[in-house]
Amino acid sequence: MDIRHITPDYAVTPQIAVEDMPAIAEAGFKAIICNRPDAEVPPSHHAAAIAAAAKAAGLDFTENPVTHQGLNMDMVSTQMDAAKAASGPVLAYCASGTRSSIVWSLGQAGQMPTDDIINATAKAGYDLGGMRGQLDALAKG
Repeated sequence: MDIRHITPDYAVTPQIAVEDMPAIAEAGFKAIICNRPDAEVPPSHHAAAIAAAAKAAGLDFTENPVTHQGLNMDMVSTQMDAAKAASGPVLAYCASGTRSSIVWSLGQAGQMPTDDIINATAKAGYDLGGMRGQLDALAKG
């Protein structure tokens, strides 16, 4: 796993597997958010398989499949609601961690300065500077 913290309570990672659940729980995460559609992965990595393993490890699980073309504000709301409902740190995953970073960034627009959002994701290895205009527009409401 390549877990990258964007904030102390929100981290992203590329695809996880059933066998990663004990390590994720031991790392202190309380919830997992799946941003990867099942169509992108083999059955062994479908959300249902990961969800069952997460629940067995005592972790909450939210399925919020995101595609770049289909990303919408309902998905952003689902992501932020799941993160807020968690009893502790959240680990979101997709193919590389980028989509999970983008959804978080959109959810932070208007909640924190755009520069802070872009800097937080950049420190985690995700350059979202190209989203500045969109984040600024969302922040203005």
